[in-house]
Amino acid sequence: YALRFLLTTLRSFPHRLWLPDVASRSGDSDNLSTSTMGRGGQKAATPAAASAAGKATGKAPRNNAVELKRAAKTLGGLSDEELRKACEGRGFDIAGDRDALVARLAPYADGVVDKSVPDLMPLVWPPPSKFTFATIKKAIPRHCFQRSAVKSFQHLFVDLSIVAGLAYAASFIDTSDLPTWGKWLAWATYGFWQGAVGTGVWVIAHECGHQAFSPSKFINDSVGWVLHSALLVPYHSWRISHRNHHSNTGSCENDEVFCPARRDDYHDADGDLMRDVPLVTLYRLFMALTVGWMPGYLFLNVTGPHKYNGKVNNHFNPKSALFAPEEYFDIVSSDVGVLLTVAGLGYAVHTFGALAVLKYYWVPYMWVNNWLVMITFLQHTDVFMPHYRKDEWNWLRGALCTVDRSFTPVLNHLFHHITDTHVCHHLFHTMPFYHAQEASKHIKEVLGPYYMKDDTFFLKALWRSMSTCRFVPNEGNIVWYQQHD
Repeated sequence: YALRFLLTTLRSFPHRLWLPDVASRSGDSDNLSTSTMGRGGQKAATPAAASAAGKATGKAPRNNAVELKRAAKTLGGLSDEELRKACEGRGFDIAGDRDALVARLAPYADGVVDKSVPDLMPLVWPPPSKFTFATIKKAIPRHCFQRSAVKSFQHLFVDLSIVAGLAYAASFIDTSDLPTWGKWLAWATYGFWQGAVGTGVWVIAHECGHQAFSPSKFINDSVGWVLHSALLVPYHSWRISHRNHHSNTGSCENDEVFCPARRDDYHDADGDLMRDVPLVTLYRLFMALTVGWMPGYLFLNVTGPHKYNGKVNNHFNPKSALFAPEEYFDIVSSDVGVLLTVAGLGYAVHTFGALAVLKYYWVPYMWVNNWLVMITFLQHTDVFMPHYRKDEWNWLRGALCTVDRSFTPVLNHLFHHITDTHVCHHLFHTMPFYHAQEASKHIKEVLGPYYMKDDTFFLKALWRSMSTCRFVPNEGNIVWYQQHD
């Protein structure tokens, strides 16, 4: 009954837990095109101006005069030339006086003045003489594409050894002479670092899903099934939906996850007055990082595209709209793996007690979920990151619609550099992670301004994205996240 209540609550209020404040999308009759491949374009589309961003559902947006006054204050330190440059970078008209420029930039003002934000990617897609997928691949040493089962198992062995070592060390906490507060601190430290290492194990399972672990599909799927099942992830189910994400990254119509909310999706149940309250942003962060992955994404496909509206779209139902009929038994086998882990946890509770399972497994597991949401959110959501519709989207352009960012050298290492080599991963998903750093250096040289990297400290970037990236305009084929109308 508790699980049923939670799922019902999440279905009713997805804007409460997830990144944009959006109303439930079920029953939306205004579905966009479901094509999965565009031609790409040489011409930049101009998004609608702030005043034509779309009509909100639910409560009316804040008075436009108030927003313009606030934007004028925020943008007050920029010259007219800097305002025109900001408009031009987003495809807006650069004509008019200062008031006109401020009005166009008002929904993006906080991102415009943030000095830590990197330059925008050029709007015009380059000609083949600049680069193509083939020229990018040619610039990378051939050995970077070689997959080694031996090397991958070595990395996995190191991770699992650290997991075992941390658990063994934690077994001495309760019998130590530490004061009560010291034991609490020790268990919290264990949970954090075990969760970080566990995220690395999760990344290796993710490698298996991409067939990057080894040249053998049998080895990849076997190892991936075991590792993901142990982390309560349905291996094949997620592998399939994640494959679709890679095929449609950056598409407002078809991306499988982190599909931007449209303006007419937006619904702030607490009213615009609460929108800028830091405590509200903190609450949304907490909900996203705790239940955003499970059950938010795996059960409800939160942040998925409109084309799944009104359909079964969870990762555990073999008849879900996420999967093809021929993938039925892959989904069943994934469910079996998760159920075996649940059974094992139940046995552990019976044998060792619920508190032991909570401390040794559940707290690190929640940290893994936290890192998954945080990492992937920041890879695909920020004020400088464009999203595309219709003919402005193509696969290569979408693959570059992601950003590399550091989570500190220690965490980058534990996460197997899925954080700071993600552009490379979207271009070459079968490349093993242990070659991605070398390959990224060559990719950056070829792409130039089309390579996105953000040096903002990741927690600051998380707050920026959560507080300013709410929705994209209803119209326009190249769009950026807006904070308001």
